[in-house]
Amino acid sequence: MITLKQLQFELLALFRYKKSERTWHVPFLASLCVGTPLFIGYYLDKPTYGITACIGGLVFLYLPTGSLARRMVTMLACSFGFVFAFAIGVLFSFNPYLSSVILGLFAAFVHWVSRFFQLKPPGNFFFIMIASIASCMPFDLEGIPVKVGLIAMGTMLASVIAFGYSILITKGTVFKSEFVVVVQRNYVTIFEAVVIGFFMSLSLLIGLLLKLDNPYWLPISCAAVIQGVTLQQVWRRTFQRILGTFVGLLLTWFLLQWELNLFWICFSIVVFQFIVETLIVRQYALAIIFITPLTIFLADVGNSLNIDPNELIATRFFDIVIGSVIGAVAGWLLHHQYLRNKSERQIRKTRIALYRK
Repeated sequence: MITLKQLQFELLALFRYKKSERTWHVPFLASLCVGTPLFIGYYLDKPTYGITACIGGLVFLYLPTGSLARRMVTMLACSFGFVFAFAIGVLFSFNPYLSSVILGLFAAFVHWVSRFFQLKPPGNFFFIMIASIASCMPFDLEGIPVKVGLIAMGTMLASVIAFGYSILITKGTVFKSEFVVVVQRNYVTIFEAVVIGFFMSLSLLIGLLLKLDNPYWLPISCAAVIQGVTLQQVWRRTFQRILGTFVGLLLTWFLLQWELNLFWICFSIVVFQFIVETLIVRQYALAIIFITPLTIFLADVGNSLNIDPNELIATRFFDIVIGSVIGAVAGWLLHHQYLRNKSERQIRKTRIALYRK
């Protein structure tokens, strides 16, 4: 039975503004990594090229703390992951139902890898996001090398910026010997990977069956919700995402009334990226308000001048609510202690049985 005091605590937790050690450097440089490809694409009259490359620039968010070597090894590994995620998604986009299966397998794999190497937040999220978007792109065999190359160029730019920043930030600092922390034989991780893979596949499949314009919004919303490390955080993220999305869609609708041209859309993306990276570690619901127009402008940067704001807002809200609800169900399964313990025992028994054969 939930008491009034517990309910009050939960309501306050939804809107609590947390303190963070993140400086303004990270949001600024993340905006630079995203904005540079966008404006190059705008200058060359190739907005779709700019948007593809700027997605690769998001790899800057994986820049860790520590020595220069540790920072750059992580950046290079995550850059390869970005390129691989996009390539996997776009290669199988010729069949939408096959791509949903491949997305589930990839999501399970990337979750297992991120947990194995103890990858810090944003963890597996952007890898799944990139694979989801690529899975829903129109299949064009001849254009695949160009698209994959653009993602790689975006990650290269982010890595160069990260390298320069890391030289400045680590100059004169002496670090202790570092080593990679891995988790071996963690059977719960296998259970988590299976659940996440299944629900990523299911969410994309539901979007396809409902014939949504951009079905990738469902797995992206689902992946965002299940990032909570506890069931309590999953429920909070679900509520915060739906509430923040509603307010964010109102903001998007207001901006679209101004009939922004392509330059101002690109400029808005850069500004929103800075705001989001400043808020995401402090207040999730508030960050979602600005993530909503950011992601909508990113998804529709090539045709934002030709869309009906009312239809767009209604469609996106419907997509994100469904994805968030699916994510909440997935989160409930992920943090169900009985299921976790039972699956761990079963996986251990299966492993022992296979070794005995």
